[in-house]
Amino acid sequence: MTEATKVASDGTAPLARVRDLSVVFPARRGKPPVTAVDRVSFDIEPGQTLGLVGQSGSGKTTTGRAVLQLQKAHSGSVRLLGEELIGMSSSRLRRMRRHMQFVLQNPYSSLHPRMTIAQTLAEPLRVHRSVPSSRIRERVEELLELVSMDPAVMHRYPHEFSGGQRQRIVIARALAVNPDFVVCDEPVSALDVRTQAQIVALLQSLQEKLGLSYLFIAHDLAIVREVAHNVAVMFGGRIVERGSVAQVYDDPQHPYTRMLLDAVPIPDPTIQRERLRAAPPDLDFAGPEEDGPCRFGEDHRRTGTAPFHVDGDGHGVSCRSWPLG
Repeated sequence: MTEATKVASDGTAPLARVRDLSVVFPARRGKPPVTAVDRVSFDIEPGQTLGLVGQSGSGKTTTGRAVLQLQKAHSGSVRLLGEELIGMSSSRLRRMRRHMQFVLQNPYSSLHPRMTIAQTLAEPLRVHRSVPSSRIRERVEELLELVSMDPAVMHRYPHEFSGGQRQRIVIARALAVNPDFVVCDEPVSALDVRTQAQIVALLQSLQEKLGLSYLFIAHDLAIVREVAHNVAVMFGGRIVERGSVAQVYDDPQHPYTRMLLDAVPIPDPTIQRERLRAAPPDLDFAGPEEDGPCRFGEDHRRTGTAPFHVDGDGHGVSCRSWPLG
């Protein structure tokens, strides 16, 4: 363990620090390159959850994959436990993977259909050599108990389990090598409401028990409010608002954040119909790229500063992506 890792683990620095992360997909079939993630920055503290929200296509999943180095980044910095991941050699990155894991969206496609649960959970233990061979079975039993499943099911196959049980197994596999950081990509969106609540409660319990940090990617703002300590809102590959749950939900500053919150259904049918009739704002990337001051009074082209403004309480909002006109 490096000295930088010790400092980060002690809580004196963010566990994960992302700065100006960009992902560009190359031109194909005559179409220009696509910037899927554009200069995204955020911190995740030890034992805390950052909720990353936005509509489909906003760049949430690509951001998560780029943080884990499953998607090549065009530029920027990703530091985990004090170690820079971008540009890290494949051998060092492989060793770092035990500190960072991924929980995928669909539990039905996340598990190999021809591998028993014991084989699935034993695979990362063997790859990372995290326990001696003689202890693998014992560790598999521990993992199943950790996610509230009976170890007696370890010799069954994925098709014998419900969606919620499969997601518990996926979570157990992610925890097999004792990671510090887990990216949860829409981990409950494929489940029914009752099962969603159970998986969310499980993730929260595991965080308290193991001190995990999560990047929780979702489009369901109600679930994010329940699980996250801080929230970042993405639109068009950029973070347009960032702050604590109370700041973003109770005092949204960006029009897109307000639009997302207004889209959450409410039980009053009259108010809900009025909200649905209201035309959404015509959002586009406007303002700071032009000459002159932005809507917050700063000339970013002249000063060279990022088009993002943070107040004294850490509540940040972009001065781009506002209604045109």
